[in-house]
Amino acid sequence: MCRHAAWLGAPRALATLLEGDAGLIRQSYAPRMQRCGAVNADGFGAGWYAPARAEPVRYRRAVPIWTDANLPGLAAVAASRCLVAAVRSATEGCAVEESATAPFTHGPWLLSHNGRVAHSALRSLLLGRDPESGTDSAWLATAVFARLDAGLPLQEAVAEVVTLAAAADPGARLNLIVADGGLVAATAWGDTLFAHLSDGALIASEPLDHRPGWHAVPDHHLVLATPDGVVTSPL
Repeated sequence: MCRHAAWLGAPRALATLLEGDAGLIRQSYAPRMQRCGAVNADGFGAGWYAPARAEPVRYRRAVPIWTDANLPGLAAVAASRCLVAAVRSATEGCAVEESATAPFTHGPWLLSHNGRVAHSALRSLLLGRDPESGTDSAWLATAVFARLDAGLPLQEAVAEVVTLAAAADPGARLNLIVADGGLVAATAWGDTLFAHLSDGALIASEPLDHRPGWHAVPDHHLVLATPDGVVTSPL
């Protein structure tokens, strides 16, 4: 399992997802609500959107997030209207390497996966494409990106992959965050997901701070964050 988070709204520094006594750095070694696994030390990554680039910027490492001495300075100045970050607990049997670490990217999209799913449940969903890595998360990303390339709206591409994968692997945990810079879609399927609205939308595996206003997303639901707010719908 993993922990991940996203922001959509007025520009914020990446540090707002990572730091603090409940941010992703703390969740990497002391998650409060994680249902499987106790430590997320198999890598970390972050992605954000810069005005001068058509594609998102990505930074990821295959080391525990607390060991990267360069990250605090980077996170303080990397600011964007749309941010995605994750800390990883590798699925058993999957390599600990940067290519297996979220967020995965393709064109304008960023994708993070919190959970696990059998490769056999995903093989038919790849539509002939080769994943970046052998990890289940990379296979999920490839399946979603293939549908986005085909023109499916973000929420429909995410919902289709999650429901088809779950039908083939009923024990799968399929919490996804997928962003395109202007929208963020996230699913609750087998693990916790929370949302908070305040000058924008925060979505996270578990609350990133202790403010009131965090709401649990029901299991088997999808959250779509837009500049106008958040809509939650059943999968």
